[in-house]
Amino acid sequence: MHNLHEYLEEAKKDKIAIGHFNISNLEALWAIFEAARDLKQPVIIGVSEGERNFVGIRQAASLVQSIRNEFDYPIFMNADHTHDVEGVIKCINAGYDSVMIDGSKLEFDANVKITKECVEYAERVAQEEDRTVLVEAELGYIGSSSAILDEVPDGAGDDKTTPEIAQKFVEETGIDIFAPSVGNIHGVVKSGNPHIDAKLVEDIANVVDCYLVLHGGSGITDEDLRAGIEAGINIVHVNTEIRKAFRDGLEESLAKNDSVAPYKYMDVPRQKVYDVVYNKIKLFANLDK
Repeated sequence: MHNLHEYLEEAKKDKIAIGHFNISNLEALWAIFEAARDLKQPVIIGVSEGERNFVGIRQAASLVQSIRNEFDYPIFMNADHTHDVEGVIKCINAGYDSVMIDGSKLEFDANVKITKECVEYAERVAQEEDRTVLVEAELGYIGSSSAILDEVPDGAGDDKTTPEIAQKFVEETGIDIFAPSVGNIHGVVKSGNPHIDAKLVEDIANVVDCYLVLHGGSGITDEDLRAGIEAGINIVHVNTEIRKAFRDGLEESLAKNDSVAPYKYMDVPRQKVYDVVYNKIKLFANLDK
């Protein structure tokens, strides 16, 4: 089995993207894995700070690693949106394949400083333990809420990442994965999400020596997602659509089932998550071409 870096290299060459899907529970994890396995595609499981606090840092990693080992399948673990170096270190030590240090709200130099600390620690651990640990960082404003939004947040789209600043940031930090602001925002906007600036994605991809990740993949049109991937996006994050699918499925199941045994009413939300993930992976991997 390849490591995450090798799968990303293949995705970059083939102009496709690997799906990154966040979890808060076991039902979603199984749904995501089963969708990926049915399509024979690698997949990344993400847990943000809130999700890690709920599931457990090491417990989440152990769940993913147990599936990887049992099924010999390329399912990887990412510590999503981590806001301090200590949190990144904890996740690296717990065995995560990749970690995101989110200093996007900091001034440029401060963002560079904490990101470099994370890169240096990841490189040291990777060498000592002979494993791959990728580090991701973000620059520009893409919002912060994986929720259903009435309107586009103030500031979204006003602080897009320029190729010049992207190149400078990547060179100074040495990161493996870069999350730019290219019209994307977290969450789903009821009136429609902003468009992805595919030309900006392409311009950034041409000047940075790393992989590009699109955060806020929920609510973006299929056409925009494919255009962004063709332009250079290698990973796409989806969370809000999964959360909504799970909740909708749970409400539907509880309305029809009065059992108090969770496994008897969790099949519907699990299937709803599977359907979302299956369709997203097909799109990201361009399997309908």
